[in-house]
Amino acid sequence: MTLTEAPALPLGGPDLPQQRRLVTDLPGPRSAAILARKSEAVPAGVGHTVPVAAVAAGGGVVIDADGNSLIDLGSGIAVTTVGSAHPKIAAAVAAQAAQFTHTCFMISPYESYIEVAEALNRLTPGDFAKKSALFNSGAEAVENAIKIARKYTGRQAVVAFDHGYHGRTNLTMALTAKSMPYKSGFGPFAPEVYRAPMSYPFRDGLSGPDAAARAISQWEKQIGADNLAAVIIEPIQGEGGFIVPAEGFLPAIAEWCGANGVVFIADEVQTGFARTGRMFASEIFGVEPDLITTAKGIAGGLPLAAVTGRSEIMDASHAGGLGGTYGGNPIACAAALAAIDVFENDGVIERAREIGELLTARLTELHKSDPRVGDVRGYGAMIAAEFVDPVTNAPDAALTAAVAKAAIAQGVIVLTCGTYGNVIRFLPPLSISDDLLNEGLDIIAGALAAV
Repeated sequence: MTLTEAPALPLGGPDLPQQRRLVTDLPGPRSAAILARKSEAVPAGVGHTVPVAAVAAGGGVVIDADGNSLIDLGSGIAVTTVGSAHPKIAAAVAAQAAQFTHTCFMISPYESYIEVAEALNRLTPGDFAKKSALFNSGAEAVENAIKIARKYTGRQAVVAFDHGYHGRTNLTMALTAKSMPYKSGFGPFAPEVYRAPMSYPFRDGLSGPDAAARAISQWEKQIGADNLAAVIIEPIQGEGGFIVPAEGFLPAIAEWCGANGVVFIADEVQTGFARTGRMFASEIFGVEPDLITTAKGIAGGLPLAAVTGRSEIMDASHAGGLGGTYGGNPIACAAALAAIDVFENDGVIERAREIGELLTARLTELHKSDPRVGDVRGYGAMIAAEFVDPVTNAPDAALTAAVAKAAIAQGVIVLTCGTYGNVIRFLPPLSISDDLLNEGLDIIAGALAAV
């Protein structure tokens, strides 16, 4: 086959053959040609993890331009939670696109935006009156949550945590802990952002209450409660390494915030919408955030994000203070309503728990047999393995990168993460089969053994 003889593009969705199939080395010639065009047309700062050009996806696979079929253990970084090109979402998007594509909700409102807000107000944790505002991305939702908290409290300071990730805009870079590749050379950053130590049981050995007391003591001394508008935290940290805080940590932080008039913000951009085997990860820890930010899995792959929270806090902004040209776009809202239908009615939360049990069991076997697997942690279809030097317990980023590279070369899409670059995170779509998941794990285990 020559490059001019393009293969017929398959339709995506669950009807794609659910198999790993490599017909070329990666990248194949067509993907290589497309990636060469990328290097000419797209800035070098926009990198990519897997050396393929995707043309279709669905179930648990991604198909590239050369006809290779790769096992998807990344879901586009936790976005295609219900599976790419889900039939309900595809139908809803097509119907809305034929009706109207945009009016701007701030100009001519439409019902689907309101329906998404109503669903979020109902589904998010907390038995109190809530309101929601819709935006385009997780970073935009986080920025607006901070704006709202500052307006409501009349204070300026914000606390974020070690290992946290909140986005790539100026304010969210300030909130994000990791310098490379997210912050290096892009400053100065937004002021009045402070960092507190995170509960990291594998590395700090502290109980949840002790870790919370350490963090609270630090910001009481450095900032003072009267100056603090908000504390923002991912219930389970994503890019930071899928760090699950010790039991009691999050409730203690939330209780302190409530007692001191500080807005407690849960960033559930990555953890939300069934990813952890709950609709929201806050439910695992028994906390009810004042504000919660969502994006990624909310709309099955379309750009949509939200801030949901207590009505009195959400109403603090003056008219026109919140919004954006594309926020709550009608096509994205149609996709979100279809996705929410799937989350609530198609058993995907239960499927996330099944996937979590399978992942945890398989990775725990590796942990027991190979001391380089230092820790296995997470909930639902959000599980991680942390790789270490077996003698010193120091993070082993080189091993992690080598395992991931070898797995990708064999047709398994895996993502690394962690402040130290030594974690492989497992974020499969909930539409993946057990057979594909086990095959992907077999390949990763083999890659680890071969390094």
